[in-house]
Amino acid sequence: MKLKQGDRIVFIGDSITHAGRNEDPNGLGFGYVKMISDELIKAGMHIKIVNKGENGDRVIDLADRWQEDVIDIQPDWVSVSIGINDVWRQLDQPSISQIYPEAFTNIYEDLLDQVKNKTAAKIILMEPTIIEEDVMSKGNELLKPYVHAVHRLVEKYDCIIVPTHYVFIEALRTKSHGALTTDGVHMTPEGDKLIAHTWLKSIR
Repeated sequence: MKLKQGDRIVFIGDSITHAGRNEDPNGLGFGYVKMISDELIKAGMHIKIVNKGENGDRVIDLADRWQEDVIDIQPDWVSVSIGINDVWRQLDQPSISQIYPEAFTNIYEDLLDQVKNKTAAKIILMEPTIIEEDVMSKGNELLKPYVHAVHRLVEKYDCIIVPTHYVFIEALRTKSHGALTTDGVHMTPEGDKLIAHTWLKSIR
């Protein structure tokens, strides 16, 4: 599977994808989505990129807007980055209704079924990144089954995997980068650059 001139990609996810897109006249935001766009332009690729990230989204929130933000657009590609808030809410808002791994998988499967049945889009699934810049943090431990769920979905739906969790954990282990996040979750420019690089490497 390769990108072609004129392809349309929908990037959908949470605040890491959103990255201020409402304040950007081009609607791409100022994070990894814009960096990917810039690199594709440099490579001479004329790709239409649509950023549909929303702050605070969990997988259930994607489900609420999936028809309008993915299916109705009929993209050639859909790139999904979700899971951080499904875990983070367990830590910072434990009193609300939580999305545990089984429900996460079931809801995600329904979204991907819709893509397969209602569009011709190819699917790119991104692992959720990290919660705290500490390999052994509680958030990163809780993320593991969500990362595994993404891999199972990749196998079931024949998707491209973007191993963002893996590369972030490796970066923390090897101390090969500066600060990747501003607060343990939201990206610094260095973090966005690592996501963009991993995404581009994965689709190539």
